[in-house]
Amino acid sequence: MANIIEINDLSLPELQPFRSTSEVQLLRYYEPEPGIFIAESPKVIRTALAAGYEPLSILLERKYIEGQARDIIEKCGDIPVYTAPSEVLTELTGFKLIQGALCSMRRRRCPAPEQILQNAERIAVLEDVMNQTNVGAIFRSAAALGFDAVLLTPASSDPLYRRSIRVSMGTVFQLPWTYLSTGAPDYIDELHRYGFAAAAMALRKDTVSISDQKLRSEKKLAVILGTEGEGLCGSTIDASDYTIKIPMAHGVDSLNVAAASAVAFWELGKRNS
Repeated sequence: MANIIEINDLSLPELQPFRSTSEVQLLRYYEPEPGIFIAESPKVIRTALAAGYEPLSILLERKYIEGQARDIIEKCGDIPVYTAPSEVLTELTGFKLIQGALCSMRRRRCPAPEQILQNAERIAVLEDVMNQTNVGAIFRSAAALGFDAVLLTPASSDPLYRRSIRVSMGTVFQLPWTYLSTGAPDYIDELHRYGFAAAAMALRKDTVSISDQKLRSEKKLAVILGTEGEGLCGSTIDASDYTIKIPMAHGVDSLNVAAASAVAFWELGKRNS
């Protein structure tokens, strides 16, 4: 049965997950156990629920209770559903809700890298990618274009931060992901141990074409993407099996990492039979 609670006091401690602007605070909510994250919009919340994530509470614009979030409330049982008009929710959260719905959900422990590496054939590796929008966009492209998983170096931004979740359109819940146990360039050895050829995307002259048949012929391929501006660590490029570059026109030297990832996933997700 739905547990609908009208918000009359914005200072209630139960509203803290929605009031907090600190992603790190949410990450450590149940420390040392995994913390919580916030899923935003009905579509994203449904995707998280379908992936088996546990809902804790919902913040909902009043008009959606009998509208587009009705099925979400039914699926979530008797957890608290806090509601108020849009302007009250904006005051509480500090931003205007997308489609009027937020859901606090419990995190799960990340799998060990080997659990993913031993079963995948095409993976994206994010080396120190900190921009949350880029992380979310890369996940969306990887999922849409047939990659099997995403692995991140320890310094990369958390895929379950709210902006990354929203930009990914919930694909962070659909695609396997985890953090690598080491940073650059040591994780290349880990990729090699599980049979992956490492393809570093970098602006260097000693590159192979992104459409090179050798890349498509690799049974297991890891496409490595670096942070905006600085790109990949030089030692990562040196340790990789390939350095690849997207051909450019009109004097353009590079693409945003999210746009470059989409091009790479489309081309390198194709396998030779």
